[in-house]
Amino acid sequence: MTRISKKEVERVASLARLSLDSSELEAMARDMDRVLEYVATLDELDVRGIEPTAHAIHLATPLRPDEAVSGMDPELAVANAPERTGTAFSVPKVLAGEER
Repeated sequence: MTRISKKEVERVASLARLSLDSSELEAMARDMDRVLEYVATLDELDVRGIEPTAHAIHLATPLRPDEAVSGMDPELAVANAPERTGTAFSVPKVLAGEER
């Protein structure tokens, strides 16, 4: 049984802006299925009594002085944007009812 379909792999590849041929899609589906299979084995672990943690060891957060600096040039910031309006990123609407 596969945990991820070829259609789902195509969707993820599209979101990642990857162009994969059919053999690459098959290979990616197998690889992703193996990853998901391994993650599923983690469900078998008994973690009762283990406190959730963000890190295995305590790490102090390094701090730096809070100093104002000039920002990035707006033209440079959007230079590689797939779509832009002037110096702003153009993105598709994602919320229903927000059409103008």
